[in-house]
Amino acid sequence: MRLQRQRLSMADFEPLKLIGKGAFGEVRICRDRNNPDTLVAVKKLKKSEMVRRGQVDHVKAERNVLAEVQHYAIVKLMYSFQDEEYLYLVMEYLPGGDLMTLLIRLEILTEDMSRYYLAQTVLALEAIHAAGYIHRDIKPDNLLLDANGRMKLSDFGLCKPVDVQSLPEFTAVSSAKEEEALKQNIPIVTSGDQRQKEQLEHWKANRRKLAFSTVGTPDYIAPEILMKKGYGMECDWWSLGAIAFEMMVGFPPFYSDDPMTTCRKIVNHKTYLQFTPEAEATLSPAAKDFICGLLCDVNSRLGSNSIDEIKNHAFFKRINWKTLYESTAPYHPALEHDLDTQNFESYEDDELDKASGRYPQGQKSSRPVADPHFVGYTYKNFDAPSRELLDKVAGGAPIPGGEGGSGNDVSELQDAFAAVEFGNFSI
Repeated sequence: MRLQRQRLSMADFEPLKLIGKGAFGEVRICRDRNNPDTLVAVKKLKKSEMVRRGQVDHVKAERNVLAEVQHYAIVKLMYSFQDEEYLYLVMEYLPGGDLMTLLIRLEILTEDMSRYYLAQTVLALEAIHAAGYIHRDIKPDNLLLDANGRMKLSDFGLCKPVDVQSLPEFTAVSSAKEEEALKQNIPIVTSGDQRQKEQLEHWKANRRKLAFSTVGTPDYIAPEILMKKGYGMECDWWSLGAIAFEMMVGFPPFYSDDPMTTCRKIVNHKTYLQFTPEAEATLSPAAKDFICGLLCDVNSRLGSNSIDEIKNHAFFKRINWKTLYESTAPYHPALEHDLDTQNFESYEDDELDKASGRYPQGQKSSRPVADPHFVGYTYKNFDAPSRELLDKVAGGAPIPGGEGGSGNDVSELQDAFAAVEFGNFSI
């Protein structure tokens, strides 16, 4: 109770290792000085940049969801606090990296491994939906692994895979010419199609960079979102189906070099959902039926009536839902010690270097400091928005740090940020 009442600050946490940098913040492993045996992940977000980029509501949503939904399949928020310049979210540290790292290493997961992680994602989404939230951004880099290989869901409201409002309204294919253009980009690899082989190899080599580009990847967005007809919690089940396809086939079901082409394929999923010949030969009927039951129209999608439609599917026949998180994971992340960060990308840590004159473990990373995204505890890279977008976000009012404000006046920033009072939170 005394800890809950006290006002926390970064002085209560010892910085150890930087594991992520983004457009307006960073994620760092820290040691809780009040509990030296505990390592935490501290997400530090610059207020002026959040306001300037119009991300205040997203950050507020993430904090609220993490505070309200306390579940073993959800990344735990331990504290939140702020100072004049920054907002801090103190979360449990999961050293296993994210699912994207696992997919990059293994390329294709077995059905049993896929079933285990998909089932844990189902439990996480069940908890989120029961609290009245839609995640809207289910993708491999938002699924984190703990030291034992068990998965937890992260990133609530802070990022979106694409700004839907900026997209044209997608409809079904309307011309033979457009349909033929889309077919040229289907990444179904056969022995006689060298272009499609090259396209798939390009995606494998650049998948993380592509996912965190300015545009972002729409690979996991449900068609009802793209068609702007309104959507509900069922959109998260579509994303689960896209991840299931990627796990067991080796790439997203509607991948294209061009995000707009991917969006058109998703809207026309009845035509463009295809399994590779290898997947057709190796996947079980239950696995293919599960994927197709999620990557379909919302009215017939698994989970649209009840989550029991998903839990009772033949694909999960061997899953014991009550003891899933007590069972042994099929994959154990390689960890040599408590501060082993090999499952995250490396970053130069100028702040720690200035403070101590050294880097953790005595090594500097060769990675550029200006990396645009987090890995593990991810958020989207938002380039500086246009003046028109800033005016829209602010309702025409000047924004601190933008063209309408100096960006140096603390009181100006505090006034703009007054609607988001995080204070202290402890569980």
